[in-house]
Amino acid sequence: MIIDGKQAAADLRVALAIEVKKLKESKGITPSLTVILVGKDPASQVYVRNKAKQTIEVGMISNEIRLPDTTSQEELLNQLSVLNNDNSVHGILVQLPLPKHIDESVVIAAINPEKDVDGFHAMNSGRLLNGEDGALVPCTPQGCIILAKQHLGDDLSGKHAVVIGRSNIVGKPVALLLLQENCTVTIAHSRTKNLAQVCQQADILVAAVGRAEFVKADWVKKGATVIDVGINRIENTETGKAKLVGDVDFTAVNDVCGAITPVPGGVGPMTIACLLKNTLEAARRQSANL
Repeated sequence: MIIDGKQAAADLRVALAIEVKKLKESKGITPSLTVILVGKDPASQVYVRNKAKQTIEVGMISNEIRLPDTTSQEELLNQLSVLNNDNSVHGILVQLPLPKHIDESVVIAAINPEKDVDGFHAMNSGRLLNGEDGALVPCTPQGCIILAKQHLGDDLSGKHAVVIGRSNIVGKPVALLLLQENCTVTIAHSRTKNLAQVCQQADILVAAVGRAEFVKADWVKKGATVIDVGINRIENTETGKAKLVGDVDFTAVNDVCGAITPVPGGVGPMTIACLLKNTLEAARRQSANL
């Protein structure tokens, strides 16, 4: 079975649009997302454009601040300070990567954690680690859980989940979310010994390593649910053009697993949908504090 991330994201956006309308009608508040793009990275420009389009589609306010790649770190931090103190702005997202002269960790730490809709701020990470209410959770991990539940149902208790990758953006938070769902969780990475054998134990396998078609069919237990987070651009030898593939050898693994997310069209669409979900949640919490 192929898990349709595009349809799942579309369904989530429909539900979000209903909730946005309710918030407008009940409190007169329209959730607002401001995205800052520094420089002209082509991929980032595409992401920002898609985010803006979908933000508007669900009835939210979309604002973009585009800054030249010569922008200093201090100038960017000053811009964030303005947005942090603007009550009409509910969500702030700084598109990564940033130019090399700007320290991403300093920038993330400068965002008001209540407006940190990427969920990268240390306060949100800490809340997630502690299982506390109020955490804004990174978007891609949220999408992974939603897609796993689409195939397996809402109760993931007792499933053995193996996460390949330990990044702060995907690997660690998705492992914590799986723990909250009462899974038994193994985090594997580049130093893991006998990686194939570890993966073979997984009822749920999340691949987030950034290596094209890294996970092979003989790594996957028959019937497992495979969530492929990877987005890798490789050259198509037949056409000479680049194509996108995941971290999983899709064609081979699809014959073994019970369900799998494709690339493109799997986790990717869910990431933006969950960003909108976070923006709505941020707006609700901020409106409650007014």
